[in-house]
Amino acid sequence: DGLKYVSLSPGTLIMGWLPGDNECQDDEKPAHQVTITKGFWIGQTPVTTGAYKRFAGSTAHQMPPAPDFNNGWTNENMPIVEVSWDDAQAYCGWMGGRLPTEAEWEYAARGGSTEARYGPIDEVAWYHDNSGVQPHDVAQKRSNGFGLYDVLGNVWEWVNDWYDERYYQNTPSQDPQGPGSGGFRVLRGGCWNFSPRVVRVSVREMNYPAFRGNVYGFRCGGEVFPP
Repeated sequence: DGLKYVSLSPGTLIMGWLPGDNECQDDEKPAHQVTITKGFWIGQTPVTTGAYKRFAGSTAHQMPPAPDFNNGWTNENMPIVEVSWDDAQAYCGWMGGRLPTEAEWEYAARGGSTEARYGPIDEVAWYHDNSGVQPHDVAQKRSNGFGLYDVLGNVWEWVNDWYDERYYQNTPSQDPQGPGSGGFRVLRGGCWNFSPRVVRVSVREMNYPAFRGNVYGFRCGGEVFPP
């Protein structure tokens, strides 16, 4: 799809609430150790408008309605928005991947950090106070320890899991895949139109799989590329 991807090794993280993070919500608790037992790859940035155009041009999938801040989808370096979970899943399947699990996403987003953010918020994220109330071209802020950009702020990112506010109370310790069913899918990372308290690595958002919004985007993941 013309985008860059990063390959990550297996590893362990403390997922969810972190001591000292006073903004945590109940669905981020309790903190729990999770091991990702298999290496995987994940997008270095959210999927861009240009990449999504390539997808739409080679399939029967239509472009979503363009927002005012990217009228006519002219800025191809902005993250794609107005995409549903179903759209995101279709795109990732087209390019040979899938949506990351919620655990994979958080492992990748932390980049080895054990803080609520992997750096000062203005250095790493676009959010309500510094965005001019719109998203920005990808990879303009500092990357995390794994070389990933915009995992905090810019756009919310759909992940594969169904949402359950109590899921963390009984999460598998290895490769959790989320609940077996549900009414909502999970989004992670915060966005350009939300306050700093939401733009944290453990925050969880949810919505209907068919819902579209001008703050909703995604990035793809998958198993490790062959050598």
